[in-house]
Amino acid sequence: MRHYETIYILNPNLSDEDYHEIVNKFNKLIENNKGVIIKTQEWGKQRLAYAINKFNNGFYILVSFCANSNVTSELEKNFKIEENILKYQTIKIADNADPQELILKEKEAPKEIKETSLDKGQEMVEVYKSPDDDETEEDREEEDGDR
Repeated sequence: MRHYETIYILNPNLSDEDYHEIVNKFNKLIENNKGVIIKTQEWGKQRLAYAINKFNNGFYILVSFCANSNVTSELEKNFKIEENILKYQTIKIADNADPQELILKEKEAPKEIKETSLDKGQEMVEVYKSPDDDETEEDREEEDGDR
């Protein structure tokens, strides 16, 4: 089976009931076509980078799943038909993936996040330091003086 990730954006004016109905509809579509859902992340209402169909916001949903290649075409066909889908994109992560192994990795992921260096008392700046950050304050002041 192949490992895919699909992200889609829903109409921001949907009721909670309609929102969950659409999410469940697409998850069932994957499962009915012999696919396995690894995880579904509902990111909530987010601002769009640009207006789509006169909407500035949308509900973002990310679905990670394993399936055969025919599932993606069926999924995209249904995305086009559903009027509450503003945008969608599916990418292939891997050609040969074991769904059970991916599900186990997903269950272990929160444990790994808890053990990051942020929890060990380091500041965010230290963790996300870029290679250019090695220069000191004095070096920056010298550069400013040369200008």
